[in-house]
Formats: sequence, structure tokens, C-alpha cells
Amino acid sequence: MKKFISFLLVTVMIFALVGTSAFAAGATKISYATGGTSGTYYGFSGVIANVLNEKLKDTLNLKVESTGASKANIQLLDAGEAQLAIVQNDVMYYAYTGTDLFADGDPITSFSAVASCYPEYVQILAKKDITSIEQLAGKNVSVGDAGSGTEFNAKQILGAYGLSFDDIKVSNQSFADSADSLKNGTIDAAFVVAGYPTTAVTELATSFDFNLLPIDKDHADKLQADYGFYYYGVIPGNTYSRVADDVPAVAVMATIVASNDLSADAVYAFVKGLFDYKDDITAGHAKGAELDLNTAISGVSIPWHDGAAKFYSENGLM
Repeated sequence: MKKFISFLLVTVMIFALVGTSAFAAGATKISYATGGTSGTYYGFSGVIANVLNEKLKDTLNLKVESTGASKANIQLLDAGEAQLAIVQNDVMYYAYTGTDLFADGDPITSFSAVASCYPEYVQILAKKDITSIEQLAGKNVSVGDAGSGTEFNAKQILGAYGLSFDDIKVSNQSFADSADSLKNGTIDAAFVVAGYPTTAVTELATSFDFNLLPIDKDHADKLQADYGFYYYGVIPGNTYSRVADDVPAVAVMATIVASNDLSADAVYAFVKGLFDYKDDITAGHAKGAELDLNTAISGVSIPWHDGAAKFYSENGLM
């Protein structure tokens, strides 16, 4: 009897581990590189994987991996250690062209685009007496961590307004540290690149009055002409309690990319699943609501994966 009970317990444990994740023998196994476990990339991608593993278990077997995010994810794709990844579209452009973050090596062209998911806005916070980007000249400005994507975004946006890092007092700080420094008066402005609302900015708004500096259409057009990865949109009024009006701004897109070695059939099934099961994804993560065919091809300045191109062509987008 004891042996029989032990056998039953082991059987139940195995069944519990397998559960609804029992995949068909022909399902394509895919390692999906994301970001840190506390970040949006990991949580959003985890929900995508859970939904598609359930709905498409005869086709896809997705395993989400926690990583160092965009730059590391592209390196993992290139090394063959991941087949899918979510990255900032500006970082994927740098990799593909061997510039900025990837200027110290050869271009990486072993991956291609799958879908733009949601915008990560360049939010330019400033003291109340600063109302335009031009007024940042001579000011102490945090441009994000040294060598970060935010630092390059800051350099590009300032450049569109005829400014360079030589025209400001550069400070390299994290988003949270930038918010503290604004509040303490040790800096005048800060660049923050993230989906809104951003926790550090929301917390700052509880005790400090600030402006979000707008980017007008002419300067946004110039940025888009020089850097094809920028998306132009609006940070809605009252996103933060201190900012009542809509603020026009540029954003980079959180974008899913795939190894060129991943089959077109697998990528087609994946991207079709994103939109077929958008409601299920949204039920698990708020960013799912931002999946939209109208913006899925926005801000992409590298080639499309054949499987993704087939899907968008069928939907009249290419």
C-alpha cells in the first residue's frame, strides 16, 4: 500500500508539472530573452508565453528567460542562445548598423523584426522655470546612465535642437536618482525613457512640481528623418498629477525580434497569435492593450523576418 501511495504521489506531481504545458512533439522550442524579473519586459513576455503556450501548444513551446535586456538580448540571439527577444528598437538599430552602443564591434545582422509592441517615451523632466528644450543650454541635465540607450536618446534629441553635450552640464544618473536630484535641486532637468506612467516620475509628482518638455512636430520630423526608429505621439495629460495637459513627445518602441534561423512558420504563428489572443494577453498584463496592428510595424528600421512579413502582408500592411 505504501508503495502504491508513493507511486500515486509521484504520478500526481509529474502531472502537475506538465499540466496544460504538455506540448506536441512537433512544437518548435523557443528560448525568449526578456529582461530582469522585476521589469516590464519579463512580465509582459511571460504573459505572452503563457497564453501562446496554451493556445498554440501544438505549434510553439516558449520558454521565457530573464536577461540583462536589450543589448544582452541581441547578443544572445547572435550567439544562438535565444531565438526570440524583446528589445528597444533604437538598440536593435545600433546593433544592425554597428553604431553607438555597438560601435566597438562589427554590425550584428543575424536577427530581424517581428512586432513593435508599445512605446517607451522619452520623458524630459525639468524645473518649472524651464519650459522648452532650448532652455536646457547651460543647465545641469541628467542624461541617464553612462553608455545607456537613454544617453544616446538625449544626445540625439538635443542635437535636433542644435545643442550638444558640450552645451549642458552632463550628469549620468539612473531614473530614480535623477528624480531625487531634481527634488533636491542638484540638477535642472532629466531624461527618462520608459513606458508611462514611470514609477520614479509618479513618485516625484507626489512632492515636487515639474514640467514635461514637449517636442514639436518639426523637430520630431527631423529626428525621424535622421533616426528611423523614433515614434511620435503624446503623453496624456494627468498621466502625472503635476502635468495637466497632453505633452507631444517621441518614443522608442519595445519590439520583438527573432533570430534569422527561426523558421518563418514559427514566427508567423507567434505574431498571428499575438493579435488573435490579444484579449487573453491583456487580461494578464496591461501592456497587452497596446498591441495594435496599426503600430506593429512602427519604428522598425531593420529588415522584417519572413514569417512576420507574411502576416503583415496578409493584413494589408506591407
